[in-house]
Amino acid sequence: MVQLSGGAIETLINGGNAPDPTLQLLNIRRIDGANGPARYRLKMSDGVHSLSSFMLCTQLNPMAEDNTLVQNCVCLLKKSVTNTLKDGRRVVIIMDIEVVQSAEEVGGPIGDPTPYSEGQSKGPQSAPNPPAVRPLQPQNLNDANRGLNRDFGKKAPYAMPSTPGGTSKVVPIASLNPYQSKWTIRARVTNKNSIRTWSNSRGDGKLFSMEIVDESGEIRVTGFNQEVDKFYSLIETGKVYHISKGTLKIANKQYSSLKNDYEMTLNGESTIIPCEDSGDVPVVKCDFISIGDLEARDKDAIVDVIGVCKTVDEVTRLTTKTSREVSKRTVGLMDMSGKVVTVTLWGEEAEKFDGSGQPILAIKGAKVSDFGGRSLSASFSSTLMINPDIPEAYKLRGWYDKEGHAMDGQSLTEVRGGSGGGNTNWKTLTDVKTEHLGHGEKADYFSCIATIVYLRKENCLYQACPSQDCNKKVVDQQNGMYRCEKCDKEFPNFKYRLILSANVADYADNQWVTCFQESAEAILGQNAAYLGQLKDSNEAAFDEVFQQANFNTFVFRNRVKLETYNDESRIKATVMDVKPVDHKEYSKRLIMNIRSLAA
Repeated sequence: MVQLSGGAIETLINGGNAPDPTLQLLNIRRIDGANGPARYRLKMSDGVHSLSSFMLCTQLNPMAEDNTLVQNCVCLLKKSVTNTLKDGRRVVIIMDIEVVQSAEEVGGPIGDPTPYSEGQSKGPQSAPNPPAVRPLQPQNLNDANRGLNRDFGKKAPYAMPSTPGGTSKVVPIASLNPYQSKWTIRARVTNKNSIRTWSNSRGDGKLFSMEIVDESGEIRVTGFNQEVDKFYSLIETGKVYHISKGTLKIANKQYSSLKNDYEMTLNGESTIIPCEDSGDVPVVKCDFISIGDLEARDKDAIVDVIGVCKTVDEVTRLTTKTSREVSKRTVGLMDMSGKVVTVTLWGEEAEKFDGSGQPILAIKGAKVSDFGGRSLSASFSSTLMINPDIPEAYKLRGWYDKEGHAMDGQSLTEVRGGSGGGNTNWKTLTDVKTEHLGHGEKADYFSCIATIVYLRKENCLYQACPSQDCNKKVVDQQNGMYRCEKCDKEFPNFKYRLILSANVADYADNQWVTCFQESAEAILGQNAAYLGQLKDSNEAAFDEVFQQANFNTFVFRNRVKLETYNDESRIKATVMDVKPVDHKEYSKRLIMNIRSLAA
């Protein structure tokens, strides 16, 4: 029979140090949260006392859901932290636990434990306060970035140091939840975004967000208005801070890809104080995947990648639909898989990126796109590191200098050229069928020159969510408001979006294709908002737009994939891009084809 760690419960609940105690699980109960994930409350026994004030951190919920943790099993408590709730009660948050003996092997409760009540024994005396920490002062950003690269990936044994002033004990990020009142975390800032502003009927405002990490996990932190003025200029990427008295709420996964069910908002009582002793605080947590594995990842998946900058394009400027100018730069990343993927950098990152010398680039939180095969986008929430001081970077550099530099690499992203040449996969519509494109595990991409022969205008417009990053269909509430289920909000307006079915033909065959917003607007020569107005006010003019679009010829870049619906399989073709025909380039390509056939 396993020996339980008698007296461990008294030590744990009073905040003392009980290294890896062995406890028995007497009961486990699920507590459903109103908005957040379910929590599990555990009653544990050390053979002397029992206590039901144990909570499983949400990251360990699968252990309860798959019945790894069941009544009477014996466990090794590897990591925990004791928190004080708002009502003064204490709770032990379990952050790492291992079952060492199953319930079947134990057979029942061990010993005759009595319920432990707080105050039964005196807890350990609090440690004297450490010296006061100097006020927060601005520091050099370049030094911070060098520190980030230098410390990237390092780990050290986890510790629970005292906080400045000794008002509360440092707790791990993984243990944070909305029910705590007094807590302090010690974490490194891994990413700090630029200040964003807004203006609407309710007034003006501004915000910034940052991502912080400690040994237990990571969390997104946001500050608004006064907190922007108070903290933004003083917080630096790569530095470590004590942070306390933030507000915890359920994380909005639309804006955060971090592995945490909660996010933090700074408020008037929040404090941020620099930490001098930061050697044991890790930096960015990355789970790198091979570039060759990107083809198996879903569109919009968030991934971490590292590669050599094989190519770097010049910065270009784009004007958004809101008339805002943004900078854009694309780079080609290659790793030891021999595959190359195009990564798009935006804004300040695009402008300041220096790709000279083919550096190693690590990206945390890149978004997968199926634009032209597979490509990546480094958004405002992504973290970029050039030549990071980590084993993966040194291994990649050694491989590239020895043999990788001589490889062209196989691109996962279709090269976009004019309508005449380049590496575009030119096909006729007959080729698509005879070569069975789209019948494999992955979609195929091809370009063709074809003519519009029919446009299906029925149901080509829909009312979509007006939010900038959401295109979901809204539901008319019949009260002047429109509800978006994805955003879980109601709006007084909507935006029109296009989904256009078209039949296109070349000299040999025809094909039904689906065109979304940008490609549909290019074919019709009008934007969706104008078409929506026409449909509501002038049906004849609306029909005329479609009549005028017929029998126009374009260069289409298409995605084809075999899909099954109601036990019926058919090829679905989606237009990715539409361009006018450059007849000069088209003629050159035809001449080259004739010469190759005649050879």
